[in-house]
Amino acid sequence: MADRALHLLAYDVAHPKRLRRALHAARRHATGGQKSAHECWLSGAERAGLLGTLRGLLHPRQDRLLAARLDPRLPPRCLGTARAPEPPGFRIIG
Repeated sequence: MADRALHLLAYDVAHPKRLRRALHAARRHATGGQKSAHECWLSGAERAGLLGTLRGLLHPRQDRLLAARLDPRLPPRCLGTARAPEPPGFRIIG
């Protein structure tokens, strides 16, 4: 398995059709998240592929995208009943 790092992917999309497509692209890599914010364990190649896909889907002036690699040295901070993210043990592709 390639080395993966935890990333935060968040977007604000103006058009419902683009929003749905962005959601499906993000969920292919997400291990958790809510609505338009997702936690993704990504290798460098996976990150580049996902960002390339999202750049092709999103409108540069109407939509916003944030993709941030989270610092692995910092402990996770959870509020409420949230659970700390864990790297996936396996990945189903199909």
